[in-house]
Amino acid sequence: MKIRALKNLSSCLYWGRVMHFRLCPSQHRFTYRVFWFLFDLDELQALDRNLTFFAHNRWSILSFYNSDHGPRDGTCLRSWINQHLETAGINLRGGSIKLLCFPRIFGFVFNPLSIWYCYDNNGLLRAILYEVRNTFNESHSYLIKIDCPTLSSIPPHVVQKRFYVSPFVQMACTYTFRLTEPKNAVTLHIRQSDEKETVLLATMIGKQKSLDARNLALSIVAFPLMTIKVVAAIHWEALKLWTKKVPLVPKPSPPKNTVTIGRIGSDKQTISA
Repeated sequence: MKIRALKNLSSCLYWGRVMHFRLCPSQHRFTYRVFWFLFDLDELQALDRNLTFFAHNRWSILSFYNSDHGPRDGTCLRSWINQHLETAGINLRGGSIKLLCFPRIFGFVFNPLSIWYCYDNNGLLRAILYEVRNTFNESHSYLIKIDCPTLSSIPPHVVQKRFYVSPFVQMACTYTFRLTEPKNAVTLHIRQSDEKETVLLATMIGKQKSLDARNLALSIVAFPLMTIKVVAAIHWEALKLWTKKVPLVPKPSPPKNTVTIGRIGSDKQTISA
């Protein structure tokens, strides 16, 4: 059994909560306890070799598969995101890329939202990628370029909704993201608004835990079958909305481009399809 503690690595765990609060046409709120991994993509092999209960691209109690993200074909995730960063005019020059997501638990995972943090070789955050997945086995990403990486905090940023997520929320909406870098804690606040009002508020808040066998074992005990519960909760909350007679929104075809690009650095965020 692998029992060595991992030192001098930036990958870690976060324990926390996810909250959704729908304001209209009917109010509806729920909160769930969850935990996330923050993976440095360059550390995945070291985690596989040294971390009890965890494996990369193979089965374990907790695991991470390349095929769960990006192009979803199992290829190199760093190459995939570097291609999109290059399209956005970003060269990290070998800097780190970190991915905040749920792991597979007993072989199963569903990530409604995964967040990629892209740093250059000076340790400055140059881009954020929000990878969104729906229950129709489709995904889309919003890549936010940071034109002023020396800012002490990440300014709020707005993107036009391009991708169908919930059958109870219309497409003609915008997202306003407020995000912190993953340090001792990680936070994300999302405001989804139509042309008239705020439709939905969502938050995720987590507290950092060291990545070792003890904390992984505690995570398995504290959040048993979490990823299955995520999918069950999505359908359970959808049933509640249906009983409240919230109108269904027809599903359009997914966007042709798999990544929408925006930027931070001015009063207005420029979005390109």
